[in-house]
Parts: sequence; C-alpha cells; structure tokens
Amino acid sequence: MTTGKMLSGAVFNSKVTSQNVKGKEKWLGYLLGPCGALLFNAVLATYLNQYYTDVLHLGTVWGGMFLVIFPIISKIIDAITNVIMGAVIDRTRTKQGKARPWLLLSAPLLMVTGILLFVVPSGNITLQIIWVMISYNLFYSVAFTIYNMSHNLMVPLSTRNTNQRGVLAVFNNISTIMMSGIVVALIFPMAIMPSLGTSKDLWIICMSVLSCITLPLTLVEYYFTKERVTLEGGEAAEKKVPISVQFKAIFTDKYMLLILGYFLLYTITSQLKNMALPYYCNYVLGTYSDGTTQTLVSVLGGIPMGIGIFAVWPLAKKLGKKNLTAMGFILYSLGSAICWIAPTNMPVVLVGQFIKNIGGLPCAYVFMALFADTLDHLEWKNGFRCDGLAMSAYSVIITAAGGIVTGIFNGAISGAGYLAPENVTIAPELTDAMQKIIPLSDGTFSVIFNQPESVITMFVLFFLGLEAIAGIVYAIMLMPVTVEKTIGRKQQVIRNRQKAATEAAGEVWVAPEIRAAKEQEIMDEQAEQAFLQELKEKCESKGLNYEEEVAKHNEQVRLKEEKQKAKELAAAQKAEERAKKAEEKHAAKLAKMTSEQRAKYDARIARNEQKTEEQWAKECEYGDKVYVKMQKELAEAEEKAEAKAREKAAKKANKGDHGSKNE
Repeated sequence: MTTGKMLSGAVFNSKVTSQNVKGKEKWLGYLLGPCGALLFNAVLATYLNQYYTDVLHLGTVWGGMFLVIFPIISKIIDAITNVIMGAVIDRTRTKQGKARPWLLLSAPLLMVTGILLFVVPSGNITLQIIWVMISYNLFYSVAFTIYNMSHNLMVPLSTRNTNQRGVLAVFNNISTIMMSGIVVALIFPMAIMPSLGTSKDLWIICMSVLSCITLPLTLVEYYFTKERVTLEGGEAAEKKVPISVQFKAIFTDKYMLLILGYFLLYTITSQLKNMALPYYCNYVLGTYSDGTTQTLVSVLGGIPMGIGIFAVWPLAKKLGKKNLTAMGFILYSLGSAICWIAPTNMPVVLVGQFIKNIGGLPCAYVFMALFADTLDHLEWKNGFRCDGLAMSAYSVIITAAGGIVTGIFNGAISGAGYLAPENVTIAPELTDAMQKIIPLSDGTFSVIFNQPESVITMFVLFFLGLEAIAGIVYAIMLMPVTVEKTIGRKQQVIRNRQKAATEAAGEVWVAPEIRAAKEQEIMDEQAEQAFLQELKEKCESKGLNYEEEVAKHNEQVRLKEEKQKAKELAAAQKAEERAKKAEEKHAAKLAKMTSEQRAKYDARIARNEQKTEEQWAKECEYGDKVYVKMQKELAEAEEKAEAKAREKAAKKANKGDHGSKNE
C-alpha cells in the first residue's frame, strides 16, 4: 500500500531534519506530543468502566452479563483491526515513512470518537446498548488502534543508535507516566472526580474537553518525529514481504515469544490493578471520591516514577536493560506483598506502593528499547523488517487483555454482589447499609452503599494480590532474553547487507548518516535562501538596510555555530575525561592485585571472551541458516506474485482482444 504523492508536499514534512536525535524531537515529539492521546486513554482505562457502572448503570443489564460479554467481543474486533493495521503499516510507502502518516490520520479520529463514547442517549436502554457498542469500537478498534500502532513504532523506527533509541524510549514513557501517574492518578481523584460524582452532563463536558486536546497534541507528535530506519535505503527500499512469512519470522523467534509472553501477563495484571484502583480507594482504603485516598496512593506510590527518569537509563547501560528490569521486578513483588498484608492500613499501603513503583521503574522506562533491539535482531536473522506486524502482536496483547480484564473484573464484582451508587432527587436518611450521601451540583444526590465482604476481597485481590505473585514470574520469564548482548554486531551485519544490495544493483552506496547530512545541507541552504528572500521583502516594506540586516543575521549564525561547536567540544572532553577516569580506576584495581590474583583475573576475562565469541559464532550459524531459508521463501513468493501478475495481465489482454473483435 502507498499513500504516495498525497503526503509528498512540504506541508507534511517533519520539522526534524537532523540524522541524530536532538532536543526538539525528544521534548516535543516523544514527551509533549503523545500527552493528549495518552492522557485520554489513561482516563478511559481508569474511569470508563466506572462511567458505565455508576453513571449509566449498565452493570445490571442482561443480569450483569452485558459488561462481561460486550468488552470481550469488542476486543476480539479490536485484535483483528490491530493485525490488519500492522499489515497496512508494513505496506505503506511514503516520503514521511510508514508509521508517521497514520499518526496524522488518527488525530481527528481520536477527537470525534472520544466524544461519542460519552454522549450516550438517555432513556431507551436498547439505544444505549447499541450506542455504547458502536462508539466503543469506533474509538478502540479504529481511532486508537491507528494511533497506538503508529505511536509505538516511532521509537524502533527513529534510529538504530541504541543509546539515542533508549533516550527516546525513556522520554516516551515519561509522557505515559506523567499522564497516568500524575494527571489521572493524582489530579483526577483529588480535583475532578469529586466534582463529577455521578452527573452524566458533567462527565460529558469533562471528557469532551479531554478528547479535543488529543487533536493538536497528536499533530505535534506527527511533526516532531522522524523515521530514520524506514528510509535508510531510500523511500521504497524495503522489501514487500508476504504476511505469512512475517508471521513465521515473528512467532518462531524465542526472544520475541518471550517478550510477548511476558508482556501479555504484565498487561493483564496491570490492567486489572488499574481498573480496581478507584474501587479499592472508594471502598477499601477510603471512602467514595473523598479526594484524598487515591491521591495519597498515587503521590507516594508515583514519586519513584519521577526520580527514576534520571536513574534508570544510566543503570540500564551499566547492568543491561533485561537484567535491570528483572531485578526491579523482585522489588515490585515485595512492595505489593507488603500492601497485601494490611490492605486497609494507609501507612503500610503507601510504603508498599512506594517500594513497588521503585521496582517497576525499569519495565516502565526501558521495555520499548528492549523491544526495538528485538526488532533489529529479527531483521538480522530474516533479512527483512516486520515492525508493523510485530507491533500489531504487541497491540493485540493490549487490546485482547483489555477485553479479558474488563470481562473478568465486571463478572467478578457482579458475581460477588457489587452495589452501584444510585442517583436520587431527594436525599434519604443515612443507614448502616450506606457509606455516604453526596449532593451533586445539579441538585440531585448520589447514594453510596457499603460493599459486601466478598466484593472487598475482589478489590484487594485485583489491586494488590496478583502483582505480588506476578512480579516473580516476570523476572523469571525475562532471564533468557539476552538479545542486547550482540545487537551491535547484528546491526553492523544489517548495514553490510544494505551496502552489498545497493552495489549489486549497480548503485553507489552512501551510508545513511552521510546521505542525511547531505540532505540536511540542501535543506539548510534552501531555508537560508527563503529567509534571505523574506528578509529582503521585510527590509523593502519597512525601509531597513538589507545589507546591514544580512550582516546582523550572519553574525547571529556565526555565534550560534560557535556556541554549538563549543558545546560539542565540551561534551567530547567530558566523555574523554570519564573514559580516562574509568581507565585509571581499572588500572589502579589491577595494580592492587597480586600476581596470582592477576593471573586468575586475566584467565577469567579470556574465558568470558572465548565464551562470548563461541556463543556469537553459534548464533551466527543458526542465524545464517534462517536467513538463507527466509530469502528462499521470499524469492519463491516473489516468483508466485509475478506469475500471478502475468496471468492477470494475459487475461486482461485476452479480454481486450475479444472486445476488439466483437466491435
């Protein structure tokens, strides 16, 4: 598939032109831009089910089964559209890349479908059910699928530089954590939810505003991201790989299977926890929308997420992304277990949540970088990229888990006897069966009931118990994922193949960074010419001296270049000093060793190097076999496609000949 010329205009071009990741790309494309869609999605993940149960009272429809069956069926549809979208992205060829164009399309779709989720007609229950099912699937199966697939691919497609990719993964996750860990988990329970109560009109106003915010911010994400990996060999350099071959590549790779399996379990337990959060705070730890309980849990539990921004990536580079994540999950499990011991004790729960979130830092910040390494590994092994299909598998897990989780949660609390709040026009007398009566801004009252012990048990299990057990399982599942050890060598093999393919086609190989630098020079020159023309017109209209203004401009450019060079020089000197200190520290350590200790040390290093080389040789032997096999399958698929095309052309020609004779 191609959207070709439609996106070739300058108005669609990325504002990012550098081959290296720089400030505006990190801050605007990966931090600010995603905030709109991620904020709205985080709000829906936490509160949409509450809107259905407590405002629309859909928890009693079909004997409580509607909110069990409907989410599961909807997520099956969503999973199918994710697979389709993955295939569509892999077949997209445009000047803007293959994923970014879909960000542009998703911007208006998110806004419109987001509003439709909440403007559910009142009165007729059948009409409400139909509206909920259609609006839910328009948002999740269409709009958010398009956004989420393209958004999640931007880190893997941004660059092959693992350090820069890791930084972008951190910024990307900061955006997610800011929205879910600060705005949704902190500001909403303290300032927004108490004022909304169970008033449908107020919910619609609030959620419509959030939905509208997605449009401009998604456009910011589109314009300040860049796909460098996609266009390494030119705009249409990627092979068209049959989806069956891509499926085989993804689902026969041990690293991808381990990562997807881990992510499936992590998503299910995390979504159950997120869905249970407001219910747990409303009925177990505090009272309904009291404005403080959920805020305290979020503040003390979420503080590590802010601190972790500065600590996680340096530790990941030192210890390894997988190792740090696995070690973090031990703390993650310990923190959840502490909360589980005393689920109604606020100080204990806050301490446990703090510890749990420290342990959850690595998986929150570096997972996408590890996933990107695995995508490069797949390209090395198979000879082609399958980012769209791999991301569709990733997204299918999220969507399928969402349906499973919603069905499990609603079925469990309905079966346990959940008592939804009731809206009344006249305040009743408070009884032991009631927790509180909340006056609303529209003059009505919400009656909040105390929940049965069986319901309380469900809330505690979903919010605390599952993650105490799952953290250990996560760590065990990740231990065999060693893909990052050899990713640098594999990327060099990929580069060598690209060079060989280009030269075999009779073309001159130009390294992507050199080609990008030349393109940058051309764009800078064009931008300078445009600026000078605008400056000339400005001087003519305002009576300014053009030569003087040009001289001022040139001086500003010179100072800016000098400042940039000084900055780069300082960074290089700092890196050199760090390397020198590390070398001196290592030399001092060796100097303190006895001759016997040094001999053992050298022998250990030699053994490790030999083991590494043996493992690399073994992996290469296996990888080469897979590569040859996959290339053969691709060639056969290409021959079949060409034969089919010739047959189709022949039939068309014969049909044309018959038409001419009949005339």
